[in-house]
Amino acid sequence: MIRYEPAEDIGARIRDILCTLKMTHVDEARVACVRSTGSNSKRAIARCHGLSRIMQLALNQKPHYVIEVVSERFDKLSKEEQTKVLIHELMHIPHSFGGGFRTHKPYVTQRMVERMYKRFVRDGVP
Repeated sequence: MIRYEPAEDIGARIRDILCTLKMTHVDEARVACVRSTGSNSKRAIARCHGLSRIMQLALNQKPHYVIEVVSERFDKLSKEEQTKVLIHELMHIPHSFGGGFRTHKPYVTQRMVERMYKRFVRDGVP
C-alpha cells in the first residue's frame, strides 16, 4: 500500500529553487509537495502531477501541481542529486501553468537539468 504525507522539507527546497532560478511562471502557492512510501515503481525517483483541465473545470479550481518524491529512492540520494531531481520535476511545468506538462525531449533533458543546476549553485545563497 502506498502512503502519502505532506513534505514541507521538499516544499522549502522547491521554493528555494524557484526563487534562485527565477522560475516566475510557477505559482508556488499552487504547488504541493508529498513524500510517498511503498511504491512498486522500479525507476521513479519523483513525479510531477497536474490537475487536469477537466478536473479544474469540474471543481472550479485553478491549475495546481503536486511534486511527489518516492522516499525509498529519493531519500538515499545526495543533496546534489536530490536538487537535480527537483529541478527536473519543476521543468515539466509549462510556462502557461495550465495543468499540463512539458515533455522530456526537447524541454526536460539531462543537459538542461545540469545547466539549471549549475545556475542554481552559482546564483544560490550559501
